[in-house]
Amino acid sequence: MNANLYLALRQGFPADLDQIAIQTDQGLRYSWRDLERGSAMLANWLESLHLPKGSRIAVQVDKSVEALMLFLASLRAGHVFLPLNPAYQSAELAYFVKDAEPAVVVCTPANFGWVSKLAFQMGTRYVLSLDDQRGGSLLARAAHHSDQHTPVMREPQDLAAILYTSGTTGRSKGAMLSHANLHSSAECLHNYWGFGSQDVLLHALPIFHVHGLFVAIHAALRSGATMLWHAKFEPLRVLADLAGATVFMGVPTFYTRLLALPELNPQACAKMRLFISGSAPMLIDTFQQWQQRTGHTVLERYGMSETLMLTSNPYAADQRFAGQTERVGGSVGFPLPGVSLRIADAQHQEAALGEVGSIQVKGANVFAGYWRMPDKTAQEFTPDGFFITGDMGTRDAQGYVRIVGRSKDLIISGGLNVYPVEIEEALNQLPGVLESAVVGVPHPDFGEVGCAFVLAQSGAVLDSSALLLALKDQLANFKVPKQCFVLSELPRNAMGKVQKNLLREMVKQLEQLGSDPN
Repeated sequence: MNANLYLALRQGFPADLDQIAIQTDQGLRYSWRDLERGSAMLANWLESLHLPKGSRIAVQVDKSVEALMLFLASLRAGHVFLPLNPAYQSAELAYFVKDAEPAVVVCTPANFGWVSKLAFQMGTRYVLSLDDQRGGSLLARAAHHSDQHTPVMREPQDLAAILYTSGTTGRSKGAMLSHANLHSSAECLHNYWGFGSQDVLLHALPIFHVHGLFVAIHAALRSGATMLWHAKFEPLRVLADLAGATVFMGVPTFYTRLLALPELNPQACAKMRLFISGSAPMLIDTFQQWQQRTGHTVLERYGMSETLMLTSNPYAADQRFAGQTERVGGSVGFPLPGVSLRIADAQHQEAALGEVGSIQVKGANVFAGYWRMPDKTAQEFTPDGFFITGDMGTRDAQGYVRIVGRSKDLIISGGLNVYPVEIEEALNQLPGVLESAVVGVPHPDFGEVGCAFVLAQSGAVLDSSALLLALKDQLANFKVPKQCFVLSELPRNAMGKVQKNLLREMVKQLEQLGSDPN
């Protein structure tokens, strides 16, 4: 049986292929037949190159429906899709091209000069361009090929994609995702989140990441749901399209920016059935404000590049875990069907309820390992086959999982464990604080101590010393940060996660300069 992921997604297309599949924020409309024909032409072009099985197709372009077609074409032709953030610069791209050795690189026309030079020097045979206005040499080449194509045979374990991790703790690692990994996750989310052909997904996420590509798009394609396609997140335009949508997936930053609009109210979300948030933790205040302003409760979930989706708060009342059906703010819910999850101690045994431990997972959704890193892959799996996510978490008596931070973010101060999330939650509850981030920094006596960075709410003036003093009434003294800085913004990656490695670097630089970041 052919396990090609494209065939699984294709089963969700409606019988009438002339129905609208995607409507863009530029007014363009693409039918399901357009997706079928466009991806077929691109797949035929790929096959005309006579590439070895499983060749990597590296793609660093702006978001477009044609870029989505290229992803589908890579699946159809049996190659390995390698999406790259358009923000990557030459040194970063050089690393990915050297490591993945792609046979094909597709970039924006504006970057073609330097990208092609770099790629050719590293042995890539084909470099083409694609822009977000249906232009570029890629489409010109594909236009000469047939719009009929039969997806090639693939085994479940064959690679479908490689996603590079952010590399904040060293070399970026390429997570190898198989056709079976992606199919398993798509089926699970299709069923668990109640997707159907009647749905309209408002898509404003980037498509070089798990969230926008393998969660949002797969759910829509697998169910035959229409997508309202936004090239980027613009709050006013997204709010206007909410009226015609039923599902929205976003990062917490999307929700805070929508909450800043006075027009956000229950009427603006009249047809919505589901708001989903992920890729970064959502503040309790944001969670509660969204309930109050819209009448909807955000569904928070948890996943990774290496595992796709792992947990979810309940979607429907009949999705019970230990009798619980409520979506709880600050929790990522319960393991999804087919996912085994444990909160483990240092011996990889299940920790006691409420105890902080390592989140470890197993399931058909979990990746095979890191590209060309067998030793690193072996380190990240336990002897009994669980993947060590690197996240620390707890599970309560009701079964709700909560993430308290990355293991690398754990602060060991005077031999005692300090979890930044606990401090951040306390800081976020103080008057005038909008958001906070806490990192560990070296200390001559304690080995490591906390350093806090806070953002002020609009119109508020924060005093660093007063904030630390207020924390002493709520936390044990060894948990209270030794420094606190008020910033105008926190450094974030494309998915809204705070880049704590940059905050640590900021502290180092400030210490060298003897200055304050304000």
